[in-house]
Amino acid sequence: MAKKSGGRLVSSAGLVNYYDSEDRRAFHVNPAYVLALAVGVGVFIFILNVFY
Repeated sequence: MAKKSGGRLVSSAGLVNYYDSEDRRAFHVNPAYVLALAVGVGVFIFILNVFY
């Protein structure tokens, strides 16, 4: 009988494991800034649609 390596399942039924990276070199963005940018772009597009 074959041994499982690493304790993980061989088949994960299409599921993918994601791990948090604590790399200091990674570019980190505060989620509030992303939300504010999305709202700002949405308002800008809305204003363009109103005036054009």
